[in-house]
Amino acid sequence: MKEKHVEVRHEGGMRMVATTESGHSFVMDDAAGDGGSRPTEALLAALAACTAMDVIAVAVKKRQDVVKYRVEAHGVQREDLPDVFVRADIVHVVEGPDISTSAIRRCIELSALKYCPVNAMLSAGTVEVHHGYRIARPGQPIEEDEVLVTGPDGWLPENVTI
Repeated sequence: MKEKHVEVRHEGGMRMVATTESGHSFVMDDAAGDGGSRPTEALLAALAACTAMDVIAVAVKKRQDVVKYRVEAHGVQREDLPDVFVRADIVHVVEGPDISTSAIRRCIELSALKYCPVNAMLSAGTVEVHHGYRIARPGQPIEEDEVLVTGPDGWLPENVTI
């Protein structure tokens, strides 16, 4: 089993500084203090970063000429406490002259179904994660679509093979 360790230090008010075992720190705060990201924003950012790392790594292996890449993440939380996420929309925005739609779709499938532990954890709980893409090629209309949905309760589509 792998283990991870994070220490969170209180700096007054609701400001917390998290330091990971790799030596990196980040600040979290509430809306009143506004000195850092909210913990739920950090969780949504972790999902976006985790899947982004997977998708760009696989896209490079598939020899995709990615000129620009980013992930847009949008989360919906329930109104009642605890106000957990119930839905997240993840859109991979890929730009390049010869981007293959099938290659990008496959990169997203692999991330969502095999590689991204943050997606797996959220999908196994309360969060329905919608995975999609937007591809921009010079001189062509933007192409966008949803690839698959994971969660809640660990549900995965049966028609997708890894």
